[in-house]
Amino acid sequence: MFTAFLDANALVPVALADTILRAAEEGLFAPKWSEKVEGEAKEAIASIHPDLSPSRIESRFKAMNSAFPDACVHGWEPLVGQIALPDADDRHVVAAAWLSRADAIVTANMADFPEAALAGCGLHAVNPDDFLLDLLDLAPAALARIVKQQAEDAGQPPLSSEDVMIALGRAGAGRFVTEVRKAGLA
Repeated sequence: MFTAFLDANALVPVALADTILRAAEEGLFAPKWSEKVEGEAKEAIASIHPDLSPSRIESRFKAMNSAFPDACVHGWEPLVGQIALPDADDRHVVAAAWLSRADAIVTANMADFPEAALAGCGLHAVNPDDFLLDLLDLAPAALARIVKQQAEDAGQPPLSSEDVMIALGRAGAGRFVTEVRKAGLA
């Protein structure tokens, strides 16, 4: 099964993370992340939404780990020194992805993960928009169901599929949104 390591920036926007993780629940890929990535995502969410209680943020990640008990990668730390990247602070992502035998790293920071640096680990980076487009090509009916289910599962305030599409567009998945609309799937 295709395995994707999710960088923190793919887990921060709730609509984006929800769509990606629902696709994993559908069996379209196996998700991976690390505790360090979780920590970065939690810090980013707290910074973006200072009014959000730490317990709500924590509960989101507990739910992710409960839904995907094999997703969190441990023991990647010794590999960090073997990785050269433009931003040394991102080496942990590659180390954990490499250890987990991921096929790709899903990240919005493409410049920080150059192809030449990842090739030796058998990895490539893909931005979340392209990743969702790939999943849409593979399973259009599943992605349509996912978006509709996201809207139906929303609590307060209630959401429509169009609300989910707008949130995904804001989260950087604009081409995915365009293709879903063009295909009449949402």
